[in-house]
Amino acid sequence: MKLYTIGFTKKSAERFFGLLCEVEVATLVDVRLNNVSQLAGFAKRDDLKYFLSEICGINYIHRVDLAPTQPMLDDYKKHGVSWTAYEDRFLELMKRRRVEDTVPQELLDNAVLLCSEDKAHQCHRRLVAEYLAQHWDDVTIQHLG
Repeated sequence: MKLYTIGFTKKSAERFFGLLCEVEVATLVDVRLNNVSQLAGFAKRDDLKYFLSEICGINYIHRVDLAPTQPMLDDYKKHGVSWTAYEDRFLELMKRRRVEDTVPQELLDNAVLLCSEDKAHQCHRRLVAEYLAQHWDDVTIQHLG
């Protein structure tokens, strides 16, 4: 199984959709808690769903069970909780939610996990991908630009 991740910040729409079309993903799985903010630009839920379909023929699905909770996000972004503490809390949340059992593997086969962060190293999409790769067989992860 090939699983990709991507963030939309610091990317033009041309680069973002170009990367997705290039690797020919079947489905974009939006793992953001909040996906309707005006700050999301072209990645706002309804616009993104339209662009994905029209530009690349990619399906869109939103999975809040793969997103952090609002208090977790607030603690990290607003209250100075360290990345290490956030990561530990998020991985515990994935474990409690049993996402390895509740998310269909076929949904993520040749799919891309979307979040806002430019780089994957401090983004929960990387944590989701790595968590599932530890629980499922033969998963390779590629972070896109």
